[in-house]
Amino acid sequence: KGQNRGERGRGRGGWQGGRQSIAEEMPKYITVSTFAQARAAEINAMLKAVAQKSSNSLVFQTLPRHMRRRAMSHNIKRLPRRLQEIARKELLMFRPELTCETSLRTQVLKLCVTFGFRMQEHLSFIWQRKNIWLETHIWHAKRFHMVKKWGYCLGDSPTEKSYRACYRAMTKHCLLQDLSYYCCLELTGKENELLKQLARICSNDTGLTFEEACCLSGRFEGSLNLYRADRYPEDMLGPVTFIWKPKDRSEDRQLWIWMHPALKQDMLRELKALFQCSEPDKIYIPEPITTPVQEEKQMDVVLSLGKKRKKEDKEGEKAVPVKKIIGDGTRDPFQSYSWISQTTGIVISDRTMEILRYRLIGPLSHSVLTETLKAASLQTETPDSKTELNNWWVENCKDSEKVSLHQRQSAIFELLEGISSPSEMPPGTILGLTVGDPRVNLPKKKTKAMPDFEKYQDNDKVRQLYLEGVPVDCAHSFIWDKDICKNVTENKISEQDLNHMRAQLLVPGSHLDLGPCESAIPILLVQQPGKMAGEDRPGWGSGWDICLPKGWGMAFWIPFIYRGVRVGGLQEALKHSEYQRTPHTPNDFPDCQAGMQFAKELETSLLEKFKRRPPAKRANYVKLGTLSPFICPWGQLTKNWEGRMKASGEFVHPSSPHPERCATEGYSFSGPKAEVIKEASPVTGEVEETMEITSCEGVLKAEDVTGTQDFGERHETMTSDFVVVRSEKLLMQLSAWCYPTAGKDRRVRLVSRLGQKEMTENIFLPILMSYPRALVWVNLSLLRKGNPELHAMICIPTEDDLLHLSKDKLFCGPQEPKHRDIFKHKVQKLKEEKKKKKYNTKALESDPPSIPDKETTEEHEDLILGLWSDSLPDVTSHCSRTLLGYVTRGDFSLAAGCGEALGFVSLTGLLYMLYNQPADKKGLVLLRTPASLQYRFARLNIEV
Repeated sequence: KGQNRGERGRGRGGWQGGRQSIAEEMPKYITVSTFAQARAAEINAMLKAVAQKSSNSLVFQTLPRHMRRRAMSHNIKRLPRRLQEIARKELLMFRPELTCETSLRTQVLKLCVTFGFRMQEHLSFIWQRKNIWLETHIWHAKRFHMVKKWGYCLGDSPTEKSYRACYRAMTKHCLLQDLSYYCCLELTGKENELLKQLARICSNDTGLTFEEACCLSGRFEGSLNLYRADRYPEDMLGPVTFIWKPKDRSEDRQLWIWMHPALKQDMLRELKALFQCSEPDKIYIPEPITTPVQEEKQMDVVLSLGKKRKKEDKEGEKAVPVKKIIGDGTRDPFQSYSWISQTTGIVISDRTMEILRYRLIGPLSHSVLTETLKAASLQTETPDSKTELNNWWVENCKDSEKVSLHQRQSAIFELLEGISSPSEMPPGTILGLTVGDPRVNLPKKKTKAMPDFEKYQDNDKVRQLYLEGVPVDCAHSFIWDKDICKNVTENKISEQDLNHMRAQLLVPGSHLDLGPCESAIPILLVQQPGKMAGEDRPGWGSGWDICLPKGWGMAFWIPFIYRGVRVGGLQEALKHSEYQRTPHTPNDFPDCQAGMQFAKELETSLLEKFKRRPPAKRANYVKLGTLSPFICPWGQLTKNWEGRMKASGEFVHPSSPHPERCATEGYSFSGPKAEVIKEASPVTGEVEETMEITSCEGVLKAEDVTGTQDFGERHETMTSDFVVVRSEKLLMQLSAWCYPTAGKDRRVRLVSRLGQKEMTENIFLPILMSYPRALVWVNLSLLRKGNPELHAMICIPTEDDLLHLSKDKLFCGPQEPKHRDIFKHKVQKLKEEKKKKKYNTKALESDPPSIPDKETTEEHEDLILGLWSDSLPDVTSHCSRTLLGYVTRGDFSLAAGCGEALGFVSLTGLLYMLYNQPADKKGLVLLRTPASLQYRFARLNIEV
């Protein structure tokens, strides 16, 4: 009792007494064998007690309910690893006959897994015959809605709800996108020959050219619009970005031209014709994986397994899967990928998917880069003489000049951690670098990369980087060398070997040091400037692009994910350009072939979606006054505005009196006119105001409408007989004219301060003569509520609308009167004929219809209730408000906090509107969605 009391006592003496008593009873030495033998019975009893279960439940039933899975009862591998052995013993206790079966099953499973991997590998190549997979395809397929576009299988949008999260990532942290599907064409030759021919497909009027000094040195990436040779401003090819390789000892220069895959065929065809390149004698054919006999057997197995679930490919039963797919989905992998000019010696090479490209968007994208990537360590000895791993890097490390360059590049790369946003760097800055394997720097769990401002707060080198950018020599990268890229791709350490090395670490989870076996990967970092035009949100959406050799896609992708980035797809890229208010490829390029093809496909899909709905549950666009709800008739719009200008002879204000003018329009332009009439509603019997199309002779009656044609085949209004204004000088002049110069909405920058000329007839009439049929890219912000949609109409407000707005600030906008459906009776007649044919088949067989009836039936077969089925009338004067243009993209903007839209307007119509509007109402327009009669006021701007 005293001993126990002394041990438990809180006082000083109690503890001291307890220790003394224990020390007195403790023996000085013991014999181990005798001590263990005496307590063997106790140890056996303890082990027996531990082995026995205290309950009758099975192992998987002892788990918490949130960890239980139904498959655990029959699949042991679904259990946690610490419980799998106990569960296996329980299973053998109830069914001892499974001992032999389990070993046999294990061997069979191993064989199936081995064959399964091979079969999956072969199937992946079979699936890629029509749509190429990116290296990150399987990662995306588990988390994204996948779409097949431009010969690729791409991630469209995440399956989880992440619309606002992606916007927050672009605004506050980092959004990651895989742009490896973009096509890269490499031009190699003498600088003078390249610049001489390339000058024919671009123009100084639109901005940068290939001859720009800062881009020609290799320090910066440039962007421009290409046209067919000597055809500017017509025959647009599309937008591209380009990078020159910095000059070296070689006389030849290398140029990369990056473009969207929808533009590649037209671009390649034009470049081959420009440089007079011919097909090579030898065509590269990739090597197959296995021998033809083995391949034939495996193909038979694959086809036999997939007959029930997958249709047989018409082309591919005899095709041989290949190990390396060169090029993209727009070209056959067995075709040539290099063309040479016999006259100038210029070589055009297709390096699509040979160079991968990732885009990091957001103010902390540089922090993600600096935490993920580390500069490669210098090596002077080859790790293994049998392999070629890092042979090129060891040779370069022996050169003192290249070692010095690598150290300078590494120092600049570390300085990026001290900047607050990528937009602070000069636009298009290029930095070359050689980095180590990013897989060895993986954190234990996902963390958000954050900048360290204290480290470089008062560093003069950071300020110098802001002002001067990256030096020319630091823009050099070994990624330009094809042999080095091939070496890096082929000698990559596999994931299996890397995991095996991690398993052999003494301390699990510690840093894995590969030493001389660590790969050195050449990369190229390209800064993306973000939003540069306009006054609000400068630099928003800036970031970095990283170019790396093929085969290293997932090795860089996963480390980026572990730094807390959010991944976006095609829809996020669309929103990124929408918030920057820049045209998106190919959606917003209606004057190039890719843009017209996109518009046709969009019209087809929207029309099919419209037809799937019952007539009572879809909008009647004829009554709503919407002539073309699924496609923008740009050619018809510019043609009608040109006709109005020629007919009027001069710009006249709509409200000025003239005896021959229409009451709603106010000018004597030729073409159909709109007239408001009243008629009783067939449903309610109430009198409703409707619009009726009238011509110079009178009312256009339903019986006079002939020559109907299929809606899907009506593409004559989409011909490229118009141009899009991309002249920087002209766009700056138009942007200045759109500013209000008086009133409360007056901008600080007046027209005189901008250095632009006042809007007079002597100024804008020469513009109209130079661009009779032209479109202008504009952005619109709604003044009050409203959400603009695709193909919404941009219209000119009348004097009464502007007067009503100045009196009532809460005035949302006028309403369009309902139009009369002149095709409704034809649709009803066609419906009745179909009913008669259905119920009177015998009568029709005995008494066949006459020839005129057959012609009438064929004529009305293509009519669709609610759509304008005839050739389009004058689109500008079809409604009560004059049509100015169309919206190509519109939605509620999280950045602006209101509805915003992007689209095109007619240049002639824009000048007409600005010339006639009062000074305090300059740039005010009306927006109306295709399925609504409500107009809403919006502010029109042109950002340059």
